[in-house]
Amino acid sequence: MRIAYLHQYFNTPKMAGSTRSYEIARRLVLRGHDVHVVTSNCLSAGPSATWAETREEGIHVHWVSVPYSNHMSFSQRCRAFAQFAWRSAIRAASLKADVIFATSTPLTIVLPGLYAAKRARIPFVFEVRDLWPEIPIALGAIKNPLLIRVARALESLAYRQAEHIIALSPTMRDGIVQRGVAPERVSVIPNSCDFELFDVSSAAGEAFRKEQAWLGDQPLVSYVGTMGIVNGVEYLANLAAEVYKLDPAVRFLVVGGGRCAEAVRATAERRGVLKRNFFMWDPVPKQEVPRIVSASTLGTSLCIDNPALQANSANKVFDTLAGGRPLAVNHEGWIAQLIRERGLGIVFDPQELPGTAQRLVRFLRDPEAIRRAESAARRTGRELFERGKLATSIEQILVDVVQGKQVTAVCHC
Repeated sequence: MRIAYLHQYFNTPKMAGSTRSYEIARRLVLRGHDVHVVTSNCLSAGPSATWAETREEGIHVHWVSVPYSNHMSFSQRCRAFAQFAWRSAIRAASLKADVIFATSTPLTIVLPGLYAAKRARIPFVFEVRDLWPEIPIALGAIKNPLLIRVARALESLAYRQAEHIIALSPTMRDGIVQRGVAPERVSVIPNSCDFELFDVSSAAGEAFRKEQAWLGDQPLVSYVGTMGIVNGVEYLANLAAEVYKLDPAVRFLVVGGGRCAEAVRATAERRGVLKRNFFMWDPVPKQEVPRIVSASTLGTSLCIDNPALQANSANKVFDTLAGGRPLAVNHEGWIAQLIRERGLGIVFDPQELPGTAQRLVRFLRDPEAIRRAESAARRTGRELFERGKLATSIEQILVDVVQGKQVTAVCHC
């Protein structure tokens, strides 16, 4: 089967950021499929119509230069979305594929996906990573009524035309069904646990700790990911300040970049914890993250307090589980429910910091509680979110639509 896999922000393990598409594509190649990823070089100096091609673990990757970063304004991002949609549509249509597999965000990935599918008369499968345009509307990023109608129309078009839809969380599936899509047309395949990468020996974490003079054998709370507006990582700086009053030895490490990185730094400095118990690093390649997870006592996934964001399926959640580490989030939703039901760690209160700090310190200083959460994390990752199992489900969906069979919706949650 020849698959055209459209993802504007494709990353390899040598790059910082999500590698879901890489890991899925790599497994599809290992199972004998010919996979062509159409993506962008986000770090290029400027836009270009010239395509570059590379081979990544057998994946045929087509790169076009379309600069993009978390620092861009909403209008700049929209321009980048449109540039990639235009260029990738022509490229994808030329690949003579058997199926188009397009993954959002942005929602504009639908345009090249549908164009290529219609031109080649092949099926289109759509993966929803975030509920767009729900999120930008809820956050006030899209206010113009006409633009909202256009975004809604594009969303409806994607759902109508897709042979099958993959949602990254059960809450996303519910949101899609509420838009009039039959439940049997939507599968839930979340972000996943890469045990090949993250199930490292304890020696990796111990070595990391020895390299950091500020860490030693103290408890470590980590956040590895983007510091954008929706992430609200200032929360962790404020929490670190409250924890410092109770237990100055507890350490916090934030690794990443983004539009709000300087705001996080400024918050930590204002609260008097920067480089005392709160430390910040620039982004690191994905292949370096397992050592940080291994060294952590608790991994975190954060977002601002907005119900529209509670459907998220953040990579850092599954990386933490794959590393066998306790998990904390500061929002409600399906991940919070999973933490409570399976004893994976802590659900932070997004508003009440002093009480949250007290609960966190008690947890970090309770070896038995940590041991139970570590065991639950490993078990949950293996049972529900192992990458190979989830990749098999995606493969079966693609095979079924190519063969014209009725797709059986699956739910990994």
